[in-house]
Amino acid sequence: MATNADTARHLESLARGDLAGTRELRLAGGLTEFPRDLFGLADSLEVLDLGAGGLTRLPDDLGRFTKLRVLFCSGNPFDRLPPSLGDCPALAQIGFRGCGLGEVPEEALPPALRWLTLTDNRIVVLPDALGRRPFLQKLMLSGNRLTALPESLADARNLELIRLSANGFDALPGWLATLPALAWPTWAGNPLEGTPAPAAGRTIPWADLVTGDRLGEGASGEVFAALWRRDGTGPGAAVAVKLFKGAMTSDGLPEREMEACLAAGTHPNLTGGLGRLVGHPTGAQGLVMPRLAEDWRGLAGPPSLASCSRDIYRADLCFEADTVRRIARSVAAATVHLHARGLLHGDLYGHNVLWDGTAGEAVLSDFGAACRLPGGAGGEALQRIEVRAWGILLGEMLARCPSPLPDLTALAETCVQAEVARRPLMAEIAAALRAP
Repeated sequence: MATNADTARHLESLARGDLAGTRELRLAGGLTEFPRDLFGLADSLEVLDLGAGGLTRLPDDLGRFTKLRVLFCSGNPFDRLPPSLGDCPALAQIGFRGCGLGEVPEEALPPALRWLTLTDNRIVVLPDALGRRPFLQKLMLSGNRLTALPESLADARNLELIRLSANGFDALPGWLATLPALAWPTWAGNPLEGTPAPAAGRTIPWADLVTGDRLGEGASGEVFAALWRRDGTGPGAAVAVKLFKGAMTSDGLPEREMEACLAAGTHPNLTGGLGRLVGHPTGAQGLVMPRLAEDWRGLAGPPSLASCSRDIYRADLCFEADTVRRIARSVAAATVHLHARGLLHGDLYGHNVLWDGTAGEAVLSDFGAACRLPGGAGGEALQRIEVRAWGILLGEMLARCPSPLPDLTALAETCVQAEVARRPLMAEIAAALRAP
């Protein structure tokens, strides 16, 4: 049943009854069939990870798991989303990434669905029932074969994040820019963007870099400290090097991230890119970027399973009023620059804002979800979607500021209002923040 040693040990404990009352269980790696002993946890299990195995089906009586909220089956060779998922009354988060899925039956969508990840499959069409799941908040569809979305999603009033990268869309549905809660969309790598621009800008040979400690890791790659010895000489300038994993991420394709980062150009409130890496010994793609001071850090942590689409902040984090204003101005200025260059950031979150931790100096980072904006009124409508993301970020900072800031509170409310067309553009927001 299992080819993974850790999974096999867990199964032995399960069979002996040692795991009675367990709420979370990871059996990732090596399962070839669903362990029937799991039903001994039917009244307690809330989170179950069955990823990276050889499963091709789930049992028809899966609905016996009355408390199951989260199920991960990514990396198993399913050809269709199991219909029995829809019988689980509490199931809110489903992850079937990289499974080879070709079919999504409407009966597979549980009534409490909140977060659906179907990244990197071969799905051509989605059921109309998807838009009739009132709690749907996060929808990850990058790397499929979609050319259209169900019209029912026009009524998805709680949908906040949607990932459509690397599909076959020739156009976005008009209703997308009217969704009242949407804040974090991306459509990079679809035909609607047109032919990618030729690779431009500086190339930096791997041989000119001396890499050091790992600084961090994201969905698309790892970031390392490095010294850049231009032309292979001199003491070297401090830089950061992002090495991409070379695979589809939930946001899209690494080459699109590099293209967007370099197309964004330079701005004091963007991390930016110094050049494209060439000559890596394993052929890895990479980007060389300016390195920030060591004490700079992310404003927040990424969303959790419970928060779904909202960042996690340190419980003791508190912002001074001037700090809130400086960060708000910095992120607004960076976003105005991107919009003027025809780019949507797509992931404007606190966890993608790096700051000095004290005075409020800040830069916007991570172009993994960046995509090209259409021109004209359509592009402006989509810019107002990102305005909501900025408004949410501002609201999160205000909630952690003991000083009342009525002008910023009013601005945040204007930016997140449900009627998208009434939101200001980022250039108007930046101008308001500069006003005395």
